[in-house]
Amino acid sequence: MLEIRNVTKRFGGLTAVHDVSTTIERGLVNAIIGPNGAGKTTFFNLVSGTIAPTTGSIVFEGRDVTGLRADQVARLGISRTFQSTTLFDMATVLDNLIVGHRLRTRSGLVDVLFDTKRLREEERLCREKAREALDFVGLSHVAQRLAGDISQEERKRVAFALALATEPKLVLLDEPAGGVNPEETAGLAELIRKFVRHGITVCLIEHKMDMIMSLADRIMVLNYGEKIAEGTPAEIRSNPAVIDAYLGSEHAVP
Repeated sequence: MLEIRNVTKRFGGLTAVHDVSTTIERGLVNAIIGPNGAGKTTFFNLVSGTIAPTTGSIVFEGRDVTGLRADQVARLGISRTFQSTTLFDMATVLDNLIVGHRLRTRSGLVDVLFDTKRLREEERLCREKAREALDFVGLSHVAQRLAGDISQEERKRVAFALALATEPKLVLLDEPAGGVNPEETAGLAELIRKFVRHGITVCLIEHKMDMIMSLADRIMVLNYGEKIAEGTPAEIRSNPAVIDAYLGSEHAVP
């Protein structure tokens, strides 16, 4: 579904990602792990169009998307969440999600000035898609609450819903379980499985290894910006380089 070919990203004298090649497989939960500063979020920024690679190419469904803007990448079907869930806190949860489907609409200033039929229809559709996304993540009951008044776990689910409202084919989740307790982590893991069951491919960054090892189909490991391993959870847990660089003996295969 997604092919990364020899991608490197330099910031001045710092190489954040170095010559990384990998593939994201359709219909699977793909994971990226590694120590802090390993280049994981930079990798997501490259795929989502937030930044452009210094060298290398990114191909999505056979189309070269290297250097496209984030909004262009999103329209092609790649959506993402961030480590820090930033919402419009003084707007309702529903209104936050209406923004998500806006990239699929065509109305402009003229439509607003003349209150056109297209504008009204697209506003109705955005609201409908927002409600569908809230229902999908189990948050219909907080639709009219201010985003600033909901819990951290609910904010994580709203971030999932916001990504879903863009009608993605591939969702990039950056530490989706950060800052939530084990019970809430299990609920978010089940939500990720639900995404895949509904035809949305997932790639996630996460430090909670118990979650990753039980959830991911494929794992790539980054260290100092370089790929040091790739494979199934069982293969990663038994890889000496990964154990030494990141996992430690507590997560190794006994």
